[in-house]
Amino acid sequence: MPRRSLKFAPYVLVLAPIAAWAAWLGWDQHRDVHPDGSVTGPYEAWQVIGLVLTLLVPVYWAASRRYVVGASLCTTAGLTAAAYYDWSDDGSGLFMVGVGMVMVGSLVATFAVSALIAALTRTDNRSSGPTGT
Repeated sequence: MPRRSLKFAPYVLVLAPIAAWAAWLGWDQHRDVHPDGSVTGPYEAWQVIGLVLTLLVPVYWAASRRYVVGASLCTTAGLTAAAYYDWSDDGSGLFMVGVGMVMVGSLVATFAVSALIAALTRTDNRSSGPTGT
């Protein structure tokens, strides 16, 4: 694969998680109070699953081109920036714990998924047997 095909990969891999966060999670800012008094949210499981599935597209694109480190670091940077921006208005200051968890979790997850994708999409250019004589 020519190197020029990855020229804009870091930008795409940072901006895609930010846009996906805004689309899936950014609009939902209210917690749900249930009749028993328990509080959940602000995100529903389907929103987080949608975010993860959406991010598989750019991660797969980069990892299948052997851009594993970039896929992991850039996607993590985008998710971390989006979480920081979205949660920074929290008055308790505990939002940084959540941002740190997003950073570590997304780094581990994207690296594992990227390495798996790179291994599964690897093309072996070696011939399967001796040639010639």
